[in-house]
Amino acid sequence: MTERVHHHPNLIYSPGTQVVTLKVVLGSTGRILHPQGAVGVVVRSPETNQGDYRVRFPDEVEATLSHPEIVSLARYKEGEIGDAEMAAKQCNLYDRVIYRCVVGSRAYGLDHSESDTDRRGIYVPPADLHWSLYGVPEQLENDESQEVYWEVQKFLVLALKANPNVLECLFTPFVELTTPLSEELLAMRTAFLSRMVYQTYNGYVMSQFKPMRAHIRNHGEVKWKHVMHLIRLLISGTTVLREGFVPVRVEEHREKLLTIKRGGMPWEEVDQWRRSLHEEFDRAFQHTTLRERPDYEKSNCFLVKVRRWAAEAEI
Repeated sequence: MTERVHHHPNLIYSPGTQVVTLKVVLGSTGRILHPQGAVGVVVRSPETNQGDYRVRFPDEVEATLSHPEIVSLARYKEGEIGDAEMAAKQCNLYDRVIYRCVVGSRAYGLDHSESDTDRRGIYVPPADLHWSLYGVPEQLENDESQEVYWEVQKFLVLALKANPNVLECLFTPFVELTTPLSEELLAMRTAFLSRMVYQTYNGYVMSQFKPMRAHIRNHGEVKWKHVMHLIRLLISGTTVLREGFVPVRVEEHREKLLTIKRGGMPWEEVDQWRRSLHEEFDRAFQHTTLRERPDYEKSNCFLVKVRRWAAEAEI
């Protein structure tokens, strides 16, 4: 999958950025100073993208141009290369989904009558699109239906890095769609479990709790739902290291976690539980029998098989 130059619609080009004009540059008398497509350098940027830029050209002529009248040289040269949206327009990639499951609160057993149903899964792009200049999207998202589907290689890479959301997809008890390929993947799901779970889960929780404590000190507010899920993640990670599977259902911790979500547990008590869970997590890491790294070769063989299947299906 080709990496495109990052371009946000509200991006403001900084001084020194090379840009291409998308209109003819005229002088005060109406004479054409530079044609459309001329290259210049931004010498002054606006505070917002509603303001004007000052652009200098090789002949030292400067012109005032608005944001819609210029584009960065890097983006201009890129054109449609790596534009996954082009691929998405050529076929309905949702028809290429090979695995769909339910995750989130309904899978955890923390849902209520108004909870959303979060669906996640994997899709396999047609070989022709995958091989094309355009590439394919790393994931498909439908905010309205709360669905996200990762391209198969992206899914495997995230699983190998012990991404909690992706690992839960492999172990959730709520599976809505499988195919022979995804059934094979589920049969090898323990190949993605390794000691790396400790670093990934621990790193995420620690990175979230530090700014959270600062936010509480400065504003006195606690995002209790987020806190609950961080605690749940520590519990899950400990079980992975001890027992070699990802526990999606929260089981006996349900009421305590829901109490946190409601804000019914004092912050000091929550933080103490978090510290205690970290200690358990550390001990589990010291005694785990999981391999040092996930099974890269097995995962690679599976990916190659999927790619061959996609190619043969179009012959």
